[in-house]
Amino acid sequence: MVDGRIEKFYKENCLLEQPFIKDPDKTVQQLIHEHIAKIGENINVRRFTRYELGEGMEKQQSDFAAEVMSQIKG
Repeated sequence: MVDGRIEKFYKENCLLEQPFIKDPDKTVQQLIHEHIAKIGENINVRRFTRYELGEGMEKQQSDFAAEVMSQIKG
């Protein structure tokens, strides 16, 4: 039971264990191994950026009347 939870945690949180976005049947690690075999060079993931769906899309809330008043007083 614990092994299953740890495996699930790694699949959700570790980049190399996650499904490749264009082919969910393969993990990122499997894709890297395929490309290593194809080109014959070693491939290492040195860094990556994590994006979350909807991140940075927060809408600014502003009070139009207060903004107009501040410009009039200004």
